[in-house]
Amino acid sequence: MLAAYHKKNEIEAGCDEAGRGCYAGPVVAAAVILPKNFKHPLLNDSKKLSASQRETLRPIIEEKAIAWGIGVIDHEEIDRINILKASFKAMHSAIDKLDTKPSLLLIDGNRFVPYPHIPHQCFVKGDGRYASIAAASILAKTYRDQLMQALHTEFPQYGWDRNKGYGTAAHRKAIDINGLCRYHRKSFRLLPQQGKLDY
Repeated sequence: MLAAYHKKNEIEAGCDEAGRGCYAGPVVAAAVILPKNFKHPLLNDSKKLSASQRETLRPIIEEKAIAWGIGVIDHEEIDRINILKASFKAMHSAIDKLDTKPSLLLIDGNRFVPYPHIPHQCFVKGDGRYASIAAASILAKTYRDQLMQALHTEFPQYGWDRNKGYGTAAHRKAIDINGLCRYHRKSFRLLPQQGKLDY
């Protein structure tokens, strides 16, 4: 059972990201402030839900949330600053977009770069503990999946409609055959001999 809040008298925003371990595409973060009385029987860690369940929840979360925001950091910036910094930057960008200012941030994971003037607490597997973090995980995942679906139409040979840029066996084989395209994260060690497609 997900907890509705960590501290009852705070305006809490749950924050989570999707795509940190991917070989290609952006990292996407979401921040969500839910009403304290928000409940939905499907709400859970996005990794424990099917794609259709996540898509069912997305418009409900967007409609019922007090505020929500999405942050996107592309593959080029990931390569420039590294994936950990990019994940934190995506979370900060998502928090920037909240039209209600939270008084406490609930962060999924064990580390975070403090957001100016708002305290935070980190929770390992927080998306399975707090409703607001679970909601953020669902928005981050569905938004990123939508972005990867669009990139798939440009480079269908990598199967991003199925693997969403993660390093599956099929994705690794496609890289071996086709080399890397411009959306791959070049700072990641994807193959022993990395090739590059210049298009």
